[in-house]
Amino acid sequence: MKLLLDTHLLLWAASQPKRLSKSARTLIEDTANELLFSAASLWEATIKAALGRRDFQVDPGLLRRSLLDNGYTELPITSEHAASLDRVMVGHKDPFDRMLVAQAIVEGITLVTGDDELAHVPGPIRRV
Repeated sequence: MKLLLDTHLLLWAASQPKRLSKSARTLIEDTANELLFSAASLWEATIKAALGRRDFQVDPGLLRRSLLDNGYTELPITSEHAASLDRVMVGHKDPFDRMLVAQAIVEGITLVTGDDELAHVPGPIRRV
């Protein structure tokens, strides 16, 4: 199964695996799953780290390299993803979450999140 991890799950998988739920660890460790990360997550981490957010203190270049070295597939943002934003999560304010949902819908993959609010949005989203 192709799984797109949200930004917090990526950060935790890379540097704080003990913060992952058991179900998240099971999905991530299952070699039958293809793990993807979005360029939107690196964009989010870069912006929020620059704003001083403590939960985003990461070097985005090192994070990207680490994810690629550990078998993750990078999902770029395309114009098709951007054009789909108006149809997803109307009223949801987080632009990064909106992009992740648009990518999951367009690509036919599952977005994996630990975020309760995001998990209740219509779309191919799995709460772990």
